[in-house]
Order: sequence, then C-alpha cells, then structure tokens
Amino acid sequence: MGGGVRSNNPTGCCPKHGTPHCHPRQCGDPGNLFTDYNTNPYAEFNIFGDPFAAYQVFHSGIPVTLVSLDATNTIPITEEFFKAFEQSQWTYEAQYCFKSLKMARDTWFDDRFYTSYFMWDSFTSGVAVSIMRNYGKNNGENEFAEMEYMNISVVTSNEPYGICDGSNPLFDGLHFPKFKLNKSGLHSGHVQMGLRDPFCFVENGKGKCKDGYTEEGTGPDSVRVLVATKAKPNHDLTSKLNREFFTNFLDVLNRPENTARFNLTTEFPHFRQAFYEPDFKNRTLGKPVVFDMDMSAGDFMALFYLLKVPVELLNLKAILVSPTGWPNAAAIDIVYDLLHMMGRDDIPVGLGDVFAMSQSDQIFHLVGDCKYAKAIPHGSGGFLDSDTIYGLARDLPRSPRRYTAENSVKFGAPRDTDQPELRQPLALEIWISILKTMDPGSKINILTNGPLTSLAKIITRTNSTSFIQNVYIVGGHISRSSLDEGNVFTIPSNKYAEFNLFLDPIAAKTVFKSGLNITLIPLGTQRAVSRFVETIKRLQLTRTPEARFVKSLLSRLYTLKQAHHRYRHTDIFFGEILGAILMAGDQRKLKPTMQEMPIKVIAEGTEAIDGQILIDEKHGKLVQILKNIDPMAYYDQFADRLGDEKQSAVLGSYDEQRKMWNTPPNRT
Repeated sequence: MGGGVRSNNPTGCCPKHGTPHCHPRQCGDPGNLFTDYNTNPYAEFNIFGDPFAAYQVFHSGIPVTLVSLDATNTIPITEEFFKAFEQSQWTYEAQYCFKSLKMARDTWFDDRFYTSYFMWDSFTSGVAVSIMRNYGKNNGENEFAEMEYMNISVVTSNEPYGICDGSNPLFDGLHFPKFKLNKSGLHSGHVQMGLRDPFCFVENGKGKCKDGYTEEGTGPDSVRVLVATKAKPNHDLTSKLNREFFTNFLDVLNRPENTARFNLTTEFPHFRQAFYEPDFKNRTLGKPVVFDMDMSAGDFMALFYLLKVPVELLNLKAILVSPTGWPNAAAIDIVYDLLHMMGRDDIPVGLGDVFAMSQSDQIFHLVGDCKYAKAIPHGSGGFLDSDTIYGLARDLPRSPRRYTAENSVKFGAPRDTDQPELRQPLALEIWISILKTMDPGSKINILTNGPLTSLAKIITRTNSTSFIQNVYIVGGHISRSSLDEGNVFTIPSNKYAEFNLFLDPIAAKTVFKSGLNITLIPLGTQRAVSRFVETIKRLQLTRTPEARFVKSLLSRLYTLKQAHHRYRHTDIFFGEILGAILMAGDQRKLKPTMQEMPIKVIAEGTEAIDGQILIDEKHGKLVQILKNIDPMAYYDQFADRLGDEKQSAVLGSYDEQRKMWNTPPNRT
C-alpha cells in the first residue's frame, strides 16, 4: 500500500458552488502529503517516508503489486458504511475497529470526513487476500479492485542530477557514493530537506519536489508493477454500500471463526476500575511542588521518591511531562500507572509540547523538525527502552486513567467526542489550574528532570513567574577542563553539552534568563552519585513494592551497562534522582555544597555548541550550583525512603491487580 501513479487527490477541493474566497489546497495532486503539498504535491506518505528503500524494493526483481492512491482514493468511508458498521459489531474485533473509526471521525479537523477519510490499509489487506486466494489467475484478478500493469519508478532526488548542495546523504561529503551509485545518476540530485525546503517552492504554483513519487515512465529505469487503479462497485445494486469491499469487510470482521476470545471485562470475571485518592484532611501539607519530567528511567525513580516523601514536607501538586526527551509521548500512560500503584490518582498530569521551542512548523504546528530530538538513540536507553521502562512497565498495575484522543469544543475542538471529560490536559492547562488552587501568598517549587520546554512556555505564555518560589534543574554541564566532557554521546561534535539542555537549548536559555531562583544540579555532581551497586545493595534490604520495582530497574540498567557497550551511559539515569533528594532530603546528612555562579546557555542553532553552559561574569545570570553531596548519605536516603512502609503502594503490581479482578469484591 502506498504511492500514487495517476491519482488525483479528491481532498482540499473547493465546493462546486463555493465562495470565491475558497482556495484549493492539495486538490488534484498525485500525492497526499497534506502537511507538505506546497513543496511536494506528488508523494504519498508511505513511500515518502523512505524513498530510496522503496526504490530498492521496486527494482529488486520481486513481483510487486501496488495498491496506490489511485485505488484507495475511490473508496472513502461513506456515511452509509459508517452506519452499517455501527449496527454490525458482533465480535470484539469489530467493536474495537468501529470504536477506532468513530474516534477518527469525531476528532476530524473539519466537516468533510466522509469525503476525505479512506479505507487505506484495510482495503489493501482485502485486495491482497483476494489475489492470493485467486492465485494463478491472470493480472491479479480479485474481487475488490481493478488492476493494471504499469511501468513506474520511485523518485529519490530532484533534477538537476550530479549536484552537490549538501542535501543528499548518499553523495555529499563522500569520496565514493554509497551503494556504488552513479555520481550523475537518478539518485544524485537534490533531496528534499524539510517541509519548507526553498528549493521545492514555486512562486504562485505547485511545489516541484518529487521525492517519493511513484512516477510512470517508459525509460530503462522503470519497472513493471501491477497497480490497483480503482475500487470495484458493489455488484448488489440494492445495497446501500457502494463498494464490494464494504460488504466483505463487515462480513469477515463479524465472522465467529477465529474471533477474539475476550476483551478486558470478559477476561477478568470481576474486573472493576478503582480510583485511589488519599485522605489528607487532617494533615498539614508541605511545600507545593510541580514535577516536570521527560519520562526517562531516572525520572520514574525520582517520581517514586517524591511520592514517598511525607506530605507534611512535600505536596506533589502536579506532573508535567515533556515528550521532547527520551521516550515518546505515549509513555504518559506509565506515569498514570505509577500514580495508580501509589494510590495517587488525584495528581493531575499535563502533556507538554512534542517539539522543542522553534522546532514546530510555522504554518502547520502539528509537524516540525527533530534537530535536537534526533540525538536520542533508538534503543540504547532511548525510545523503545524508555517507552517500556526497559520492559518493566507491564509489571505496573493498569490505571483507569489513560491518554485518550477524546476532545472538547471547550478547548478548541470542532466538536465534542463521546467523553470530552477524558480529554488529555496539556501542561499549560494543568499549570493554570494549579495556580487557581493555591492559597493566597503561597508559591510553587518546580523540579525539572528533562528538557525545559514546558517551563519556558509557562514563562513566555503566562504571567505567573511571581508564583514560583524555586526551580531545581537537573541538567547542564559545567566543564572544568577540555577532558571534562558532557554526555551527548550521539553528537560527537558537541563535546560539552548535557542532554536535558541540548534537547531544547532555546527553552533552557529562556529559563536561565528569566530571573527565577534557580538551583542547578549539573552532570558532574550527578556522576559522583551514580554507583548502581551501592543502591541495589541497600534496596535488597527493603520490602515495599516500589522498592522492589526500582531495584529491578536498577539491576537491569546495571546488567545492560556491564554487558553491552551501547548501554555504557545508563548511569546518567540514576543521577537524575539527585534533584528530588536535594529538594526533599535531610540536608544535615546530605551536606550539600553550593556555589553561586553567573552562567548562560548557548542556543545559536549550531549543533556542535548548542546546550553548552558558559561562565559569563558580564552577561550571565546568577544560579546556585550544587557542587558536592555526601554519596553514602544519598544512597541511604533514597533506599530508606523507598523502603518506608508509610505512603507505600496500595496496589503492588499488575499480578496483584489481576488477582483482584479474578476475585469477588467482598473477598478482596
């Protein structure tokens, strides 16, 4: 599934009797890049995602059948199909699929869902299965699509060929092109660089870049491909469903053969959702704290610690999550699960911006650049590792709170979904709501354990810095010598930056120039308290569920660090707990040493220096720097706090939750 050969995009068109002010967008384009049609109106998303890989597949000699936009554009979800689907949900999988489709419709950005949402993947599956069932028949004969052989190729670069403009990674800066490519061949031209590549713009016209275009041709570079060109009409003329595949789709999805065995409520005979909220009515709450985390492994350990600190000392008011760091935004569900485990379903969680400051597109802000986020490795601690807490996330009990796509007109959506109250709040919304609950004269302390994107947005978008008492920032590196390097190990040219500041240097610069009372816990101090063995040894003496979980996580990090060179850096996550302990630990035992220094953060758009900290007596802002702390006291306080039976988990694990769901309520 993918590509578009002779296709004409039916979306973004003006109504036949529309107003003269209507300007067509991607109407009639061969492609469907709705975020990028001004520069590339030819490509389809799947092929555009990796044009050279697509070229290799098409030219591999393997027979290829392409279900392209030519065909999928002719099978939009109709209102009649939607209604028929709504009335045909006899299996769990049918119910799940309809729920997904309904959410797509209810959150669609305009009122043209039924003319602009197509059966892309499912239609391709139907065509593929039908062709395989009819194997041996000519020309890919099948029940659902008309087929035609075409000679096509995949465009991987743009004319003129043989240029060296810094855009083509297969050629630029190399003595010999990759894959033994011809220096003046089809792959040697300009490669589109970003959504607003000036090379691709044509003033008052369509964009000229064709990267990812499955272009029809007769030259020697074209290959013969079987292409689905049109969805077949329903042979039953009395049916309200106008496509043959619609009928088959509903029939197959609702067949009892090979159907799902259960859903969550039938898998567990006594499934029930419980919200755990503590009763603090007769307790005097301590200093209010907001925790801004990027959901790395270290952040989850820090969150456990904050939840264990007596509420008389520290009152965790809210959590802000920044998806500009190590995991994807979907890891917010792990935050909900951890809070559920600890009996704190009352703590609100706000989702921060996906892009670092000035990285989102100026025209279409839902897309943007990954200039800094690309430094996060896939694996080696990043993304998949952090998204699952190294495979341990499934050990946590499942919270009734989840991320949902539910939305509300109140917050700018075109319509309310079925349950707008379940909409995921944004970080800024949570911040504003917290301010409304504060007692007169009281102020908030903020602990940041990731990029400073959310805090910078609070500073620039709200007039609320006067409500902030102190900011504790875990991050940054103050280099003492040329050998004292930072930890951005994936960007060799940047030797002295630390990840949290590098991932959003403009945000970091904004925060440090804000005039807030800032305490910096730099990388050097974190490294001094990053001995896995010391903490694991202490946690072995504890018995609380949270201590067991953290011990399992630390043991896994330590094992990976010992076994694989790609995980040699995992001790950086353990150092991230330091901010929480400095904020809420016993200062007499920790014996912290502080130093005031004038610093500034580099944010010039240059990868090799962005995120670095300079000591600047003239222009720097004074910041309290944590220089030293007693390591043994640090390990002791962390382990002792997690092992304390007070404010411990109310639901120890997913296994414990499963047992509860298998037991009648009056027996638990």
